[in-house]
Parts: sequence; C-alpha cells; structure tokens
Amino acid sequence: MTDIEKKAQPKDTPPAGAEAIKAIPVRHFGRYVSAALAIAVLVAIVYAFGQGRINWQAIPDYFFDDRILTGVGKTLLLTVLSMVIGIVGGIVLAVMRLSRNPVTSSIAWFYIWFFRGTPVLVQLFLWFNLGLVFEYINLMPFYKDYWSNFMTPLLTALLGLGLNEAAYMAEICRAGLLAVDEGQTEAAHALGMSHGKTLWRIVIPQAMRVIVPPTGNEVINMLKTTSLVAAVQYPELFRYAQDIGQNSGAPVEMYFLAAAWYLIMTSILSVGQYYIERYYARGSSRQLPPTPWQKVKANMLSLGRPKGAVTS
Repeated sequence: MTDIEKKAQPKDTPPAGAEAIKAIPVRHFGRYVSAALAIAVLVAIVYAFGQGRINWQAIPDYFFDDRILTGVGKTLLLTVLSMVIGIVGGIVLAVMRLSRNPVTSSIAWFYIWFFRGTPVLVQLFLWFNLGLVFEYINLMPFYKDYWSNFMTPLLTALLGLGLNEAAYMAEICRAGLLAVDEGQTEAAHALGMSHGKTLWRIVIPQAMRVIVPPTGNEVINMLKTTSLVAAVQYPELFRYAQDIGQNSGAPVEMYFLAAAWYLIMTSILSVGQYYIERYYARGSSRQLPPTPWQKVKANMLSLGRPKGAVTS
C-alpha cells in the first residue's frame, strides 16, 4: 500500500515536512540600462531627422511614380539576368577549378583571381571603354559593328555584374561540391554512371544545401549592386531617383525613396531565401524549424489558451 501511495505521489510534490524552495530570478540590471540607452539613441535619431530640412511629403508623392516603378522593374530584371550569368558561369568555373587538367584549372584560378581582385565599378568602366582596344567587333557573317554601338549600357551592366558574380559563385559552388563525401562519387561510378551524370544527379543535389544560403546572400547583394550601373548610363531605380531629385529639387528625399524600395525588395528576397533554405534542409534535419507564420500562429494560440492547460 505504501508503494502505491509513493507511485501516485506527483514528482513535483515536495516530501512531507520539507520546506518549499522559493526561486528568485537573477536580475540583469545591465540589460535594462543598455535597453534604455538604445531607446534613447533611437529617439534622438528620429527627432533629429524630424527636425531636419527634409521634405518628407515628397517621398509618398513620388513613391509610385511611373519612372520609379520602371526603375524597380529594370533593377529586378538586371538582378535576375546578372545572377543567371553568375550562377551558370560559377558552376562552370567551379568544375574547371576541380578538374585534374592543369590548363583548365589554371584558367579558372586566374579568372577568379582577376574578377575578385578588382572593384565592380572599375570593371564596368573597363567594359564601357574597351572601344579603345577593339575598334569594332567582327563575328564574321553574323554580326559586325563598332564597339561603341555594340557595347550598350545594358550589355555593359550585364557583363560587369554577371562576370564579376561568376567569380564569387565559383568559390561558393566549389565549396558546395567539396562538401559532398567522395564516397558518393565512388559509389555512383561503381554503378556505371558517367562523370557528368554523377555530378548532375548525385553531387549537385547534395551540394545545394551548402550552396543555397550564400547564393541567397549574393542575390540580395546583387540587387543592391545594380545601383552602380547608373555610372554607365543604364537607367534603373537609383538613376531614375537621381533624375527625379534633380528635376524636383528634392535629391535627398529621392535617395530615401530609393532606399525604401531597396529595403522592400531585399525583404521579399530574404523571405524567399528562407523558404528555399528550408526546402533543401529536409534531408539533413530530422525536424524542420517552424516558419514565421507557424511561430505567429503558435504564439496566438498560446495567448488564448488558459494557463496550465494541456494541448493534445
């Protein structure tokens, strides 16, 4: 009978005659001080901007202007096309770097060394002014014209951004390919699969878990880097904002407007990156982390649930 009573007694119930321990949480006064200082600095910054000589009304007036929306569309188009060039070129360069052929490996190394070692803005100006070296471009019966006519601002932007991005994507892809265990390749070859098929069907799908997170960062970085192509006369969001600012007499306000649009686009891309990373993490994580919507839903349900209630 005594054993039954002991088993029925809850684990959290203190033994008879024992005094309950009263736990006192540790107080972190440094957190309160740092939080108060951070809030004070934030309020001071907001107050300074509010008292500044900035016409904030000009931002909503031009926020959905046709030129701004056109610039947003061109910025997104330039980002997508440049990343396609960068990803395709990066995969090719990564395979070349891992090749046992010393010629192809050396060429890929030199390409990566040059394009990662020079600024993007310098590369854009080099492409734009290569007419001093090549007076005209001659593709035999297909195309022949002067370099100045051939190298349009759009082509300059694509080459400058895309080829530079290929150098960074090559290192990202190479790291992803090296992260896959060599036993996977050996097993595929033992089954009679060719090198190309092994790479496409076995290695690359497993490497995507390592490649996707930094690639998402590169996409976001590319979206912001497109603002540099205003220097080679290609009209995108930043260039249109500059033109509107000069014509309307509110240049600083248009910079804030452009910054707001960049924040909106990068935020959307960040959400997409999160779900793509979550998709490729399925094979490596036993339980996927909850999505932001699932976290919000769980918090809402916990607020409406009585304290101490047990969920099924």
